[in-house]
Amino acid sequence: MHVPDGFINAPVSAVTGVVAAGAIAVSLRGARRELDERTAPLAGLVAAFIFAVQMLNFPVAAGTSGHLLGGALAAILVGPYTGVLCVSVVLLMQGILFADGGLTALGVNITDMAIVTTVVSYALFRGLVKVLPRTRRSITVASFVAALLSVPAAAVAFTLIYAVGGTTDIAITKVATAMIGVHVLIGIGEAVITALTVGAVVAVRPDLVYGARGLQQRLKLRVNGELVDTPAAIPAPVAARSSHRKVWITGLVTSLVLAGFVSFYASASPDGLEKVAKDKGIDAKTEKHATEDSSPLAGYGVKDVSDARVSGGLAGVIGVGVTVVAGTGVFWAVRRRRTTDSSPTSVPEGV
Repeated sequence: MHVPDGFINAPVSAVTGVVAAGAIAVSLRGARRELDERTAPLAGLVAAFIFAVQMLNFPVAAGTSGHLLGGALAAILVGPYTGVLCVSVVLLMQGILFADGGLTALGVNITDMAIVTTVVSYALFRGLVKVLPRTRRSITVASFVAALLSVPAAAVAFTLIYAVGGTTDIAITKVATAMIGVHVLIGIGEAVITALTVGAVVAVRPDLVYGARGLQQRLKLRVNGELVDTPAAIPAPVAARSSHRKVWITGLVTSLVLAGFVSFYASASPDGLEKVAKDKGIDAKTEKHATEDSSPLAGYGVKDVSDARVSGGLAGVIGVGVTVVAGTGVFWAVRRRRTTDSSPTSVPEGV
């Protein structure tokens, strides 16, 4: 759903840019409360994983593909504020380095793909976990439903933005029907990927999943033949507390494999927005991307590398590396700011 330059006029693009900037500012402040010794090291990895999985377009209909948006996944794993930042980092890297998503449309893309998906999915997720049984399986089920509905919600958001600032004269009912219809199908793929990923992390380290905090079942001990809950004061095993590095390494290796190898087998069909834009004429005034000729990674390939498989794989690996470094840097800075803000102020002498 990466909107290129030219789909939305300049005034509306500017307004969405202001909205996106405001949301990022709020998220930076909110992320200070979410990022701790558990989530700070993983937030950059979540951004890199989303980047990698977004390269894996999957077929959803004849001549149409879809890919992960990632808002639901990020919000559930590391928190809604941090989730907005994760997807925003990905969109920024894609727009600057890979000419994917227009630079003047960056506000539109952040508003649509980072803010809307994160807010809608996390609100649905929190509502579901309150009514479902307090089990790990409920976390997975809630993740599935939240991710499923977040994608058509983003399609609706794009349709509303297009209704106000679209550069072509297309009936909005036609745009809405086409966008929502195809993105309901894409939402199924989003839901499967999100549920599988969240379920895998919950199964290994539920304490690392932001959305699962307070919902983990207590360990049980057998006393006189009966199972009883362990006292809340018993700390987590040292092995569990010290396994962040294993989770991080596993996630990074998985991201590199997906972006560097599996992405070669992704569907080559246009994604949902591209297909609708072509069929309905929304793309009539599409503008050339500003970095299409200048970036050596434009189009998810390395310039001057003739072998398509090698070129795409190298671009994917570089993208994962740049995203994890950029994301980790942002989140560690936010984490340090939280530590600074929460440290006791010095008391002047003589007081």
